[in-house]
Amino acid sequence: MSVGFVMLCHTALDRAAQVARHWAERGAPVVVHVDQATPRADHDRMVQALSDLPNVRFCKRYACEWGTWGLVAATQEAATVMLRDFPYVRHVYLASGACLPLRPVEELAAYLDDRPKTDFIESVTTEDVGWTVGGLDIERFTLRFPFSWRRNRKLFDGYVRLQRRVGFRRKVPPGIHPHLGSQWWCLTRQTLSAILDDPERKDYDRYFRRVWIPDESYFQTLVRKYSANVESRSLTLSKFDFQGKPHIFYDDHLQLLRKSDCFVARKIWPQADKLYAAFLVPQARALAATEPNPGKIDRLFSKAIERRTKGRSGLYMQSRFPNLDWENGRTAGPYSVFEGFADLFEDFETWLGKATGTRVHGHLYAPDRVHFANGESTYNGAMSDSAALRDYNPNAFLTNLLWNTRGERQCFQFGPGDRQDIQMLFAADPNAQVQVISGAWAVPLFKSNRNFGEIRKEAAWLQKVEAKHLDVLRASWVKARVRIWTLAEFIESPMEPLQMIVDEISPRSMRRLTEVPRLSDLTGFGQFLQNLRNQGMQPVLMGDFPVGDDPRPAAGRRGRPYLVK
Repeated sequence: MSVGFVMLCHTALDRAAQVARHWAERGAPVVVHVDQATPRADHDRMVQALSDLPNVRFCKRYACEWGTWGLVAATQEAATVMLRDFPYVRHVYLASGACLPLRPVEELAAYLDDRPKTDFIESVTTEDVGWTVGGLDIERFTLRFPFSWRRNRKLFDGYVRLQRRVGFRRKVPPGIHPHLGSQWWCLTRQTLSAILDDPERKDYDRYFRRVWIPDESYFQTLVRKYSANVESRSLTLSKFDFQGKPHIFYDDHLQLLRKSDCFVARKIWPQADKLYAAFLVPQARALAATEPNPGKIDRLFSKAIERRTKGRSGLYMQSRFPNLDWENGRTAGPYSVFEGFADLFEDFETWLGKATGTRVHGHLYAPDRVHFANGESTYNGAMSDSAALRDYNPNAFLTNLLWNTRGERQCFQFGPGDRQDIQMLFAADPNAQVQVISGAWAVPLFKSNRNFGEIRKEAAWLQKVEAKHLDVLRASWVKARVRIWTLAEFIESPMEPLQMIVDEISPRSMRRLTEVPRLSDLTGFGQFLQNLRNQGMQPVLMGDFPVGDDPRPAAGRRGRPYLVK
């Protein structure tokens, strides 16, 4: 067999032994390196399990912590054993213990035989790299990294800041130009032996010992010095997420892996019994050689990364919930918020539901309970009308309600007597339509038969709360569609704004209103407001209600709403 495999193993040695046996029994020599951190007993069991195979070797062990020189030293040691003990090997394929062959090794050998002088290794300059995560590109070659990024993060970051502050820069050894790429390569004997036997290897090794993640740059850089024919790609299927972490393949990825036409894939879940059973069996050689094409599944991985990072509109999930402004839309769909309408009109919710065909709730954020439509105590998604549960996370309550009712527009009432935390959410939500009749909260007070001193005190508090709320709705950062009328302005001509509201909620109907909600009797309301003034409270949000001139709707006069955005 003209191809040999170098395997770097550290966990799941039973699976690694299966793969090594699969290759060795088909004539491909294998040299195994086991991480020094792996228990000696596990190492010895693997040696014993493969002791019957004459073309399997185990090399000297190194500590292989991520991002450190040990990974390169282990690769050098194993590659040296491969070139020394198996002189007939023309290509050396670097794999990990978590790799799995996807195609027969005979196909790989035939593929490499057709390209006897080609080195397959991803090798690109730092200027062309788009996958580095962590902010270090050329600096990984010009700074020193003596501390472990995983075990001593503070020392690592502090030393990087110190070197930047003092302007320290390492000199790149002459004759080489830094390149980066995937750790998993397949090199020819000629190129690999030239790298390992280079008379300047000690200088190169000394330099790369303090490069960050040298296993992604050592061979990728030196191969450019010796190879006459570099294919800058890996024959191993290896995908990474947006954080730079490798994707793990599970049993349900079986068909996906077959579509890739790659020779080897990593990283395979050790318990993926279905994958190991499907690929570690004798397979008939393909009639025609197929070029490895991981691009076939790149689209699916791109979609998976997009779904993981952006999610679906209005769906809060583990991958983005802790991060502010990572949401792909704050809510799942359009909804309407009505402020003051239920105070001004009798049975407004029933009328709006009939006129628009939508679900109209009462005050979802009332202090006593959640007033779902039709007085329901539970709603879609087993949402309870408990105020305590709602107030545990007011924003999540609304987003859950809208997610659970996707496809059906939701409308609800809101006012200064409700819990105000939610206003920041719907004010910044492009899906929200907010209609406000300012000062309408005074109508229920006007009709109440309470002590006037109590009414004056509550009116002052409600006006103060609503004034702050209106300031929020008029802010420059607001993304909701907001309309604000004063109470006096609205009742002068209620038909036009009502028609506009209905048309926006159900634009397909486009019909004139034939039935309107009944306006509350406001006889004496002007005197009520004057009484508040006489008691020392100045009502300003209702508009102008002269004493003795009780408001009467005038059909011929149009109200002019205050429009934000």
